[in-house]
Amino acid sequence: MTRFPRDRFDDVTDGPRVGAHRGPARRGGGWVVFAWAALATGVLVGVGVLVLALLNGSVQFTEGSGGSTSSPTASPSASASADPGSEADAGADGGGATAPPSAATGASAADQGATTLVVLNGTSTSGLAANASTRLSTAGWTVASAGDAGTTGATQTIVYYQQESQAAVAQGVAQALGVSAVQQSSAFPNADVSVVLGSDYTG
Repeated sequence: MTRFPRDRFDDVTDGPRVGAHRGPARRGGGWVVFAWAALATGVLVGVGVLVLALLNGSVQFTEGSGGSTSSPTASPSASASADPGSEADAGADGGGATAPPSAATGASAADQGATTLVVLNGTSTSGLAANASTRLSTAGWTVASAGDAGTTGATQTIVYYQQESQAAVAQGVAQALGVSAVQQSSAFPNADVSVVLGSDYTG
């Protein structure tokens, strides 16, 4: 066996210390642990609240066309608060509202997905709004809500729109329902386009 001459590394000793030794604890270490625990608790609580909301149906994610997200919340009672029957009857007495000559007769798929559409039954015939909603859905429109209007005396079905730029969209809705009367009105602020069904709608 080869032997080497003695050098300075042969004189190294561990000293009087015996066993494992820990350095002094860092100040503030307890607060760091507490902060991480609080953060983790907050994240878990937030995830739990979101899961419960989704299970209860109070939060809904509706995907619209073109990557936009639309969550219509128009209620039939709020939409009908302006007494649409008076405008519907007025349109019928005056020969019926017609689309502007410049309005297009169709709507694109993007218009269908981005339009907030409400269907209201202005007659005493039950189930008319549901029938029209099904017909519009089959044609590719997304109906936000359907219900009864504030009156049951409407004789003509009229498609109301708020902005002039929505005239073509309203005309497309009217075509899908098999009617022709469209009219600009601010009586329905909760929807882009509102349909008030009259006694002339046969479904």
